[in-house]
Amino acid sequence: MSIDGAPAFPVTVVGSWPRPPELLKALRARQSGDLTFEEFNAEADKAVLECLRYQDEAGVDIVSDGEQRRDNFYSFIVEKLDGVQLMSLAEVMDHVEDKASFDEILRSQDAPAFAIHNTTVVDKIRRNKHLAMDELEFLKKHTDKPIKIALPGPYLLTRSMWVKGVSDEAYPTMQDLAEDIVPILREEVIALRDAGAAFVQLDEPVLTDVMFRPEVKERTFMCASMAASSGDPMVELTWAVRLNNAVLADIEGIHTGIHVCRGNWSRQDEALLSGSYEPLVMYLLTMRVNQLVLEYATPRAGDLAAFGRYPRIREMGLGVVNPRTDDVETVDQVIAKVEEALNYFEPEQIYLNPDCGFGTFAERPMNTTEIASQKLKVIAAAAKELRSKYEVGTR
Repeated sequence: MSIDGAPAFPVTVVGSWPRPPELLKALRARQSGDLTFEEFNAEADKAVLECLRYQDEAGVDIVSDGEQRRDNFYSFIVEKLDGVQLMSLAEVMDHVEDKASFDEILRSQDAPAFAIHNTTVVDKIRRNKHLAMDELEFLKKHTDKPIKIALPGPYLLTRSMWVKGVSDEAYPTMQDLAEDIVPILREEVIALRDAGAAFVQLDEPVLTDVMFRPEVKERTFMCASMAASSGDPMVELTWAVRLNNAVLADIEGIHTGIHVCRGNWSRQDEALLSGSYEPLVMYLLTMRVNQLVLEYATPRAGDLAAFGRYPRIREMGLGVVNPRTDDVETVDQVIAKVEEALNYFEPEQIYLNPDCGFGTFAERPMNTTEIASQKLKVIAAAAKELRSKYEVGTR
């Protein structure tokens, strides 16, 4: 399945974009109760239009709203669900089993306890409004390009929102919580499809944490995922596959993808995870998605040979620029990465994107709008050359 109207080697984004100062001020006012949701959205509308302008000028083919209405890539759902509360990591720490160890984890991973917030279940959850329909509907009024909407994946939400000592009265286990999360996400994907979204991306960054830090069984931090795990990667990954497939089962008529990175909250590489996708590949390929959206601009991700045993099975949303560096990649570097990917994927299977978003957490963007824009322009220029070189045009 291809996206109608998208050119070959389509340029897209993973989701987030740095928020302007005025929007950050409005976000803080909203979180403190000094602005209504509607008042905040009036300010967010301006930021979305500015984000769209940057994408248009750069040559992005499949656009997002830059997640301008979101505090981060998943905690925004506190506005959309009853039974959840936004808590800073410092507040969550009050309920951590081993506070000293958890504090050390946050320090070692450059995760500021007061700047990052976690959406925590405090009662039975119920949707009071669509999760991302407002984002889609506003963007549709201002662009004719295909639109990508990122949603937090079911495994991420289950692990991040269930906090022992806070959530277990409503949901004795994470598995109990998952039973309510899956239908909410499933209904959202269907609604977004019916409203005209071209692409829904489920974010599951914590999967690398599962694979590369299995020894952490109590509390961990991975892009704000706070919950304990079983410590058994195979058990956790199998469960993640099952949850994502339950969300997407038999849904047709919309492009779907899963995004997995190694963390996008710090520029300090030593604070982020390292390791090849190879041990994850067989799990990712059993998910009912069209595309794997993976980071490959950082050496911490290993190389594309991870797909050597499973070539050309899924599309690749290929990360070709690093959102966490000031150095702007060259067109030749991007082309070289794509040509490496062509050993394992057909030209029509390759989409081009940054490794991750440019502003995962509103208060801690990974880059400036100026550098982010330059990086997108490089991707678009490389895509143009690739279309000519491989003589492929519109899909």
